[in-house]
Amino acid sequence: MATMQWEFIVALIIAIPLILFPAAFVWYLNVGGIYQAVKRLVARRAAREPEQATKTEVLPANRVGVEHQKFWKP
Repeated sequence: MATMQWEFIVALIIAIPLILFPAAFVWYLNVGGIYQAVKRLVARRAAREPEQATKTEVLPANRVGVEHQKFWKP
């Protein structure tokens, strides 16, 4: 079995970071952009929440027992 020569090992040690660092940097930018977009979306929803609370119609409580009382004959 042939052993790796030292020149090839040095070339790998130099080439792997040169390939991985730009890829990691692009990944970091993408994740940062997604994080900022989600953060803005949450802030917009939180700002809109009081508006929706004033527009929400309050429904009466469930009165199932009262509806059945008309048919009850003791």
